[in-house]
Amino acid sequence: MTAAAQAPGTGTATDAVLTVDDLGIEVGPVPLVEDVTFSIGAGERVGLIGESGSGKSLTALALMGLLPEGLRATGSIRLQAVPDNLLRAGERQLAKVRGRAVSMVFQEPMTALNPVMRVGDQVAEVMLLHGTRANRAEAAAAAVELLDRVRLPEPRATARAYPHQLSGGQRQRVMLAIALANDPALLICDEPTTALDVTVQAQMLDLILELAAERNTALLFITHDLAVVATVCQRVLVMYGGRVVETGEVYEVFTAPRHRYTEGLIAASDLTVVDERGRLRTIPGAVPSGGEFPDGCVFRTRCPRRTAQCERTPEWSGTPARGYACWHPVGEER
Repeated sequence: MTAAAQAPGTGTATDAVLTVDDLGIEVGPVPLVEDVTFSIGAGERVGLIGESGSGKSLTALALMGLLPEGLRATGSIRLQAVPDNLLRAGERQLAKVRGRAVSMVFQEPMTALNPVMRVGDQVAEVMLLHGTRANRAEAAAAAVELLDRVRLPEPRATARAYPHQLSGGQRQRVMLAIALANDPALLICDEPTTALDVTVQAQMLDLILELAAERNTALLFITHDLAVVATVCQRVLVMYGGRVVETGEVYEVFTAPRHRYTEGLIAASDLTVVDERGRLRTIPGAVPSGGEFPDGCVFRTRCPRRTAQCERTPEWSGTPARGYACWHPVGEER
């Protein structure tokens, strides 16, 4: 394990709901995610941010045991009250964990919901599969209660609707009801509000926070929207090139970033600042395709401060709770 692999996370093995150690994801010999280590405690809200292609969603799919065929994960993923490394578990064991100990709200509910099954039956089904309700009648009643809890109008009527009869925001609320049906210890949200308008997005974020807090659920919120992280999360992991490059409390990272990539993300998110040509700030270049990131510092081909030293993988600086992997951090100008 490299020094960078020891970076993020605050929980210990005894108090963490989720503990990820040295997670790597490969397709054949090509690494897509490397040296990812972090933990999340009960009730803690952690954001995972970075541009599209940084490895955020692959990390989430690995946590759920849902990586596409042909991809292989290494390292260790452990959930509280689940004794085994989930990366070594078979599908039968994973099926008992998904929807019970850990659940996920996906970005596009129309592809996650069954289009030919009434939404109430879909909410009830996850409870029946895990035996958290004694029979179908109890599960159906609990499904209506959950649809009401996520503030869907006329929950009994909504339970009889099909996904295509609901709006995007309503479908996302159904997904949240399904994810929380069995009171999971960990809830993963992968860009759950990207397709929603601003007003509905704010309502959805408030709802996620409220319901997670009621259950003391650990929350991993994956997004490229820094404003969402600032609203929802307490701690943030910044990911680029399949690696976590900086971590810390949200306020500290956003007000005093140390990694040059984090600095670029924050600058690009400020819509009030333009350059000498009147254009919004951007990070130079584009995110390379998976497996095509450079050796050494994964950000070096886009970094204005790069030197020959950046051809070597930077060591982790700071602590597991607040640190970064950068040879030329912000605040230490040459």
